[in-house]
Amino acid sequence: MNQRYKGLTLAAVGACFWGASGTAVEFLFSSTNVNTAWLVGLRLLFSGALLMIYACWKYLDQVKAMLHDKKVIIMLIIFAFLGKGSSQLSYFVAVKYSNAPTATVIQFLAPVFIIIYSSLRSKMWPRRIDAISIVVAVVGTFILATGGRFDQLALSPLACFWGLIAAFSEAINTVLPGKLFKKYGPIPVIGAAMLVAGIAFLPIYFTQPMPKLAPVDVWVMVYIIIGGTLLAYTMYLSSVQYIEPSTVGMLGAFEPLIATILSVSLLHADFGPMDMFGGFLIIVATFMQLMPSRNPIKKNNE
Repeated sequence: MNQRYKGLTLAAVGACFWGASGTAVEFLFSSTNVNTAWLVGLRLLFSGALLMIYACWKYLDQVKAMLHDKKVIIMLIIFAFLGKGSSQLSYFVAVKYSNAPTATVIQFLAPVFIIIYSSLRSKMWPRRIDAISIVVAVVGTFILATGGRFDQLALSPLACFWGLIAAFSEAINTVLPGKLFKKYGPIPVIGAAMLVAGIAFLPIYFTQPMPKLAPVDVWVMVYIIIGGTLLAYTMYLSSVQYIEPSTVGMLGAFEPLIATILSVSLLHADFGPMDMFGGFLIIVATFMQLMPSRNPIKKNNE
């Protein structure tokens, strides 16, 4: 198989797995009495454990080095709570108060927070294309939240709030572990962070009753853990070995696309033309931020 084709396939399929997991979460919330924190903790625990088993099999030296450095362990704990745990919990709550397409699209605002953070840190104005993309993203978010009308909210305030928290947490997921990724690789770092965050949810399983689950619900949870997390991460992150990171980022648009198609067709989610237009603007804004800079001096500074 052509290497570039392999990378494109891995990135696209990984993003599709992520998008389908959002729909799976929406299905569980609509058909069972599953508690949000209960489901998030389960996903983090099992996904983190599986990723760590895979990491120990393929990246054992990096795992050993990572766990023998006290400073790295502290950074992992911070990443686990501010990044992985926060993003998973806020995304699941956003799905609960809206639907999978809406929560997934709002989470795509993460690059906007990254641009703002980078500009403040470097004390430099963002590129013109980045500034334009922020405006486009804000307009898209407004349309998504109001349905294009100034006198009402199409989304509940809680859905907007948790969606924005999910986007902010996803930005932390991108920025915070950068040095750890370069030194130890993304899979060991993500696996360890997810496992640590999952352990924090353990008291829930001793204080809350087991939800009533049908066999189909159990299989949906298995997919969320294995397909929507383990396979999605490994395929998506492996794709950067064969194609450019910017291309991988663009193929991430399959995530909200699949979430929308599955939620609307299978769960009859309310995601009309104006919602699609608002989501389209947010995704376009993300693509605009991936455009290379024409100014080589400024690009080097960035």
